[in-house]
Amino acid sequence: MAGGKSTAADLGAYLCFEDEAGQGLRPPKGRTWAPVGARPVMTVRGKGSGRVNMAGVVAYRDGERPHLFYKLHIYHGRKGEPKTFSWADYRDLIVATHQHLGAPLVWCWDNLNVHLAGQLADFAAEHADWLRIVQLPAYAPELNPAEGVWSLLRRAMTNFVVADLAGLVRIVKRKLKKIQYRPHLLTGCLAQTGLTLDTPAKS
Repeated sequence: MAGGKSTAADLGAYLCFEDEAGQGLRPPKGRTWAPVGARPVMTVRGKGSGRVNMAGVVAYRDGERPHLFYKLHIYHGRKGEPKTFSWADYRDLIVATHQHLGAPLVWCWDNLNVHLAGQLADFAAEHADWLRIVQLPAYAPELNPAEGVWSLLRRAMTNFVVADLAGLVRIVKRKLKKIQYRPHLLTGCLAQTGLTLDTPAKS
């Protein structure tokens, strides 16, 4: 991986890709099943507003199994309630990932406004000994393996219907945990981007 990979290798760092997704009470669009000749129908019992926001990061290091970490933000639809993650939530996700892996991080994400918050830039500068933040090109989700995680999650949830927000949270956590314990799926998410973790040969 040009540039970022050589930097990660020099640091002994994990190359981390972060992205966000969200899921409401309606099941995600996708293929479902029905008896032959019958039209597939998904009956939605969930009432009221609410949404589960997900921030996920997939971490790769050459020669080691990949990892998935995530953080949830539950939006209940109440007046004055934050609708999504704050800069502090992203900081906490970075810290938790670093503590779990016990290694430097090269952190790659897009140009979402909150990613560019001054507080996060200050945090990265303060911890430059183990953290480097890289902005991915604008409008290039195909370069982010975390997008593949959301695709796997949507596929796994196509036939699930929930009655309330608590039920949705349980399903999301269960499905993400299953992906966490299947590193070959995370390897496949990287392969779909066309990126590789081959360490450049030293001259």
